[in-house]
Amino acid sequence: MLTEKPYDRQKAYEYAMTWALGRNPQYFNFTGSGGDCTNFISQCVYAGSGVMNENTSEGWYYHSPKHRAPSWTSVFYFYDFMINNKGRGPYARQIPAEAAEIGDVIQLGNENGVFYHALLVSGFIDHTILVCAHTDDSQNRRLDTYYYSVARFLHIQGVRH
Repeated sequence: MLTEKPYDRQKAYEYAMTWALGRNPQYFNFTGSGGDCTNFISQCVYAGSGVMNENTSEGWYYHSPKHRAPSWTSVFYFYDFMINNKGRGPYARQIPAEAAEIGDVIQLGNENGVFYHALLVSGFIDHTILVCAHTDDSQNRRLDTYYYSVARFLHIQGVRH
């Protein structure tokens, strides 16, 4: 039977601040092969949750570049896992921008509704969200400096273990 625990937003934030402008050597850097943004976001969320989902067909885990779930590194699959996860690991719900908290995830999309980039909420200044991200490495960058057509906000609600 699974039990619930809170998502540790402070640990996710601390991880993001530590690695936003660098790379944790425990993880492969996907910058040259599709982008590192969701890999970095997964690392941050894992730092705040401490639980992976090892389900090989629909889980969220990373052991090596060749032994990882698609949801660990893909914007689309990350969203699908977080929104639909009923098993082990973190889970989320989509929220309006004004409800975002530190440690939540933002995904940016184009005019066709294709989401292509992931960011972690790291703070707020003057009613503007600050984010940390990889690929185009950023630490406490203002969300309003990004060019995008649509954004979705994922509130990490908790963790099952």
